[in-house]
Amino acid sequence: MTNLILFGSFFLLLLLKVPIGVSVGTSVLIYLVTCSSQPLTYLASNMFTACDSFPLMAIPFFILAGGLMEGGGLSKRLANLGSAAVGHITGGFAVVTVITCMFFGAISGSGPATVAAIGAVMVPAMIEHGYDKPFAVALIAASGCLGVIVPPSIPMVLYGVATGASVGSLFIGGFGPAIVLGGGLCILSIFISQKRGYKGTGQKFSLGRLWKEFKSAIWALLVPVIILGGIYGGFFTPTEAAVIACAYGLLAGTLIYRELTLRKLYDSLVGSAETVGTVLIMVGTGTVLGKILALERIPDAIMSGMTSLTDNKLVILLLINLLLLVVGCIMDTTPAILILSPILYPVARAFGIGIIHFGLIMVTNMAIAFITPPVGVNLFVASGMTKMKFTDLCKAIVPFIIVMFISLTLITYVPAITEALPRLLGMIE
Repeated sequence: MTNLILFGSFFLLLLLKVPIGVSVGTSVLIYLVTCSSQPLTYLASNMFTACDSFPLMAIPFFILAGGLMEGGGLSKRLANLGSAAVGHITGGFAVVTVITCMFFGAISGSGPATVAAIGAVMVPAMIEHGYDKPFAVALIAASGCLGVIVPPSIPMVLYGVATGASVGSLFIGGFGPAIVLGGGLCILSIFISQKRGYKGTGQKFSLGRLWKEFKSAIWALLVPVIILGGIYGGFFTPTEAAVIACAYGLLAGTLIYRELTLRKLYDSLVGSAETVGTVLIMVGTGTVLGKILALERIPDAIMSGMTSLTDNKLVILLLINLLLLVVGCIMDTTPAILILSPILYPVARAFGIGIIHFGLIMVTNMAIAFITPPVGVNLFVASGMTKMKFTDLCKAIVPFIIVMFISLTLITYVPAITEALPRLLGMIE
């Protein structure tokens, strides 16, 4: 009866289109009133405690850093560099889009931000050079998913907060999945481009042009080097790195590239504040829900149910992936990670799956969720930005989803992809 009230009220509120953070908080409140001996202040006090977290402070600063660097012209210079390097080959613009999204993901840590920043530059350029609009828009939506796979990653921070996993280890482990997913998207893009006759820029490769664009983009390229090098070099924590990224983006945009105007700065601050407010509401209510689930021993019940079905580790991983993919279709990334991580990780741990490996499996699933309707955020951002029909985009995204499913399978069943680098650096045993 308790579970029925808790989950029934939650799904009823979702059907009524109440925002997810509010839905979670309201369902918890109903539970406290009807089924629990805990005082109503339990919700407020635990929401405050959940948000009073030093690692969690990285999220607003990474979001702001992405906005500052987009307004400061860093994304445009990354795209120009990629075009000079591989734009001349068949499907070159498509490959440039994927690679540029990977670089910008190492700046922003956000999927939708990557779609908005790189899509504004690359989609018009691809269409101008003969690419079909559905392909171009679908590619930017899929490549934007790399924004949460390439470290630093906001979902990785959330998973670390929810499970106690080392955020630094998650970041370094994320390079493997990023290469697998990015490589898969590049291969698919080249294959489709050859099949449909998409050409490159029409310009011959020139070392002089490459060097010119490299010099122009050097300050943008230094961002991931400073952030990740500082973290793994022991100079600062991921949270401190996010603050440094903000300061760097502000200086680069105003003093070096001189494209970050007061208006763009204002828009970046307002947009970041709105996003952070939404995220923190979901963090607070999602954490409280996780604690209530633990009190009700729901994770234990789920683990018992799954182990009663099978004791095969491979099948368990398949079931977890299927569950996460379904949840990703109907729930946003932040609440999905905060709610499901404390439930599913004990199941994974019981089968000997490491906390870093499982975390990156979960983040990869949530990355795919950015392009799976009806909640796929990247799809909405891409369709809104390009004025393309959402239904047409859903059709065009199918080949990219298939490639990402194949990549997810490799990441799930080949632990070395996620654990080799952290183990080499002594971050995990």
